Amino acid sequence: MKNRALIRLARTAAIAVAATMPLWVAQAGAAELFNNGPVVNANGLSVKAASAATLSFSAKTVSKNALAEDFTVTGADWLISSIDFFALQNNASTFTLKDVSWSILAGDANNGSVIASGVTALSNGGLLGYRVTDTTLTDKTRSIYRASADIADVSLTAGHYWLRWSMTGALSSGPWTAPTSDARLGNAMQSANGSSFASILDAGSQVGVELPFVLNGAMLAAVPEPSTAALALLGGLGLLAATRRRTR
Repeated sequence: MKNRALIRLARTAAIAVAATMPLWVAQAGAAELFNNGPVVNANGLSVKAASAATLSFSAKTVSKNALAEDFTVTGADWLISSIDFFALQNNASTFTLKDVSWSILAGDANNGSVIASGVTALSNGGLLGYRVTDTTLTDKTRSIYRASADIADVSLTAGHYWLRWSMTGALSSGPWTAPTSDARLGNAMQSANGSSFASILDAGSQVGVELPFVLNGAMLAAVPEPSTAALALLGGLGLLAATRRRTR
């Protein structure tokens, strides 16, 4: 009975190791990898800073306007499966955003290497709040929606990247993206009428802004050395063979 138990144990070990051989990368469940928010405050409002002149920035595809923000991958590699954008169209009483043209570049927003790109339909992630001024806090003209884009998986190693995007919607206004609700200093960029991307400087405050977006996906585990995986498999098989000889 003891020998049979050892055989079963050895066989299980060998099968388990063999089953993991093709899975060079192990990953956790989908989660939020990066958040460049906040989008609204605790009251559901994105309030224009008193010193600022611009309510939001155009990302309208048909006008050849696009926006860009940077992010950095640190530690384990990322597998991005979806991107959340936050946009508005004036006087929208429901979700009116249609699709997003996006790209991820390594290095520079204008001349960096394009890692991935596409045109992806947007799904309604829900109404988050409203873009307002400090004197029109109850204004509901500019409804901010989460617009989710499920993209083909993009794997990124550690490094600095830029996300660029433009959008279409059912209404004539925008789509627009408002700065983060904390009005912090940032380095967001915009391409107007197809021109090169340039740093956004608010016409009033003359300072840069940050634009909200979220990257979702999974952290990737380290890839095992082929020699290590092979040794583990051989070890399991060796144990199985030795146990069989002992039985005989």
